[in-house]
Amino acid sequence: MGSVDTDSERNQALYLQDQHDQENKDDLASRIWVETKKLWQTAGPAIFSLMAMFSMNMITQSFAGHLGGVELAAISISNTVIVGFNYGLLLGMASALETLCGQAFGAERYHMLGIYMQRSWVVLFLCCFMLLPFYVFATPLLKRLGQADEVAKMAGAVALWLIPLHFSFAFLFPLRTFLQSQLKNQVTAWVSLVSLGINALTSWLFVYELHFGVVGVAIALDISWWALPLGLFVYCSCGRCPSTWTGFSVQAFSGLWEFVKLSVASGVMLCLENWYYRILIIMTGHLKNSTLAVDALSVCMGTIGWELMIPLAFYAAAGGTSNYNWTCVVRAYHAIEEQDALAFTSDADVIHEVDSLSPLLAISILLNNVQPVLSEGAGCPFRFPLYPLKETVFAVTGVAVGSGSQTKIAYVNLGCYYIIGLPLGFLMGWVFKLGIKGIWCGMILGGTFTQTVTLAIITMKFNWDKEAEKARNRVDKWSKPRPAG
Repeated sequence: MGSVDTDSERNQALYLQDQHDQENKDDLASRIWVETKKLWQTAGPAIFSLMAMFSMNMITQSFAGHLGGVELAAISISNTVIVGFNYGLLLGMASALETLCGQAFGAERYHMLGIYMQRSWVVLFLCCFMLLPFYVFATPLLKRLGQADEVAKMAGAVALWLIPLHFSFAFLFPLRTFLQSQLKNQVTAWVSLVSLGINALTSWLFVYELHFGVVGVAIALDISWWALPLGLFVYCSCGRCPSTWTGFSVQAFSGLWEFVKLSVASGVMLCLENWYYRILIIMTGHLKNSTLAVDALSVCMGTIGWELMIPLAFYAAAGGTSNYNWTCVVRAYHAIEEQDALAFTSDADVIHEVDSLSPLLAISILLNNVQPVLSEGAGCPFRFPLYPLKETVFAVTGVAVGSGSQTKIAYVNLGCYYIIGLPLGFLMGWVFKLGIKGIWCGMILGGTFTQTVTLAIITMKFNWDKEAEKARNRVDKWSKPRPAG
């Protein structure tokens, strides 16, 4: 009987243990499902809005491409190189706001979000004036960089018409971050949809009805990009953000120097990466038959940029869901092989060249689905337990931006892209005479792949308790409770 009792007790203990394990699994599954829904509620609208914004540039290239090869090269270089260089710096500087807004929202210092946004407006607007020489002297600059005279001249003329677009960034980026920090991505999505419609309509009107040519395409882009910040500001200033927008304040002009320093660190971090791909366009311009090479590469870069909006939206949602990576790779590869380049140009030589670049395009898309989550990040505040029984308020703003580690990531970008990637691209492109494929392959292996691995290692070594404490200290430094009454 003793043996039977012992077996019975053992079986009962095993049953209770199995039941406990099952409850833990069910609880884990439930928590994962809740967090997944939160992720998609934020990432879904962010994916749509980012894709809509980038699609405006794609529409611009498409209209320009059907005007002619030189027009496509001109709009691609002016928009990708001139605007793109400045876009990278301004977007990076605006990421300082992501750090501050995300952490202030998580710490319930809501009134500071509007003040931070106004400080960012001031800093970015002044920076826009400092960057104007890139537009004014675009033609001689592009000629000095080796671009063909015909393309450089037209690209310089287009760049002047894109100056209004340039200034829209100073207001758009802070507004987008301001709303994103409050999980209001749906607003940005709706405004982006309207702006996309405006872009398609005005592009058709200026090109086919008014016959403004490539200048008309640039004007249409200006109008549609300014519709974004204007629409978002109307939403914010009409009482839709009562806790975070309390009107214009003179506090926006206080602490500007500290804000500038954080903005510059953020700007350097992002623009080092953003400029890397602009340099790829410039290097391609030195190849034989440069117009064909630039046209083909601009189509590929457009495809990469459009797809990149998906992982960018996921890090905006503070996630790392990349199960769709290989699906994106396969689809992009087949899309190019099926000559989707026809959407951008009717030139058979360009279409053939794009088709030959499709394997490199697929590899770039794969890496781009992993790398953004590890570096920049964007504001998305949640309360979450870092470890069991230790809950803290921490604004998850991406591994780098959220932790305020912009300077560290800037060094990583500098080393991977410019010390390893560019020399390897030059070596494979010119020394081994592999042309555009060699340049791109070298820059992928030397820059993007190396950076992805490096950031993964850094991320795994992060001390999240320490980062949470740094976040709390930063909130205390940068904001003060608003006086009662």
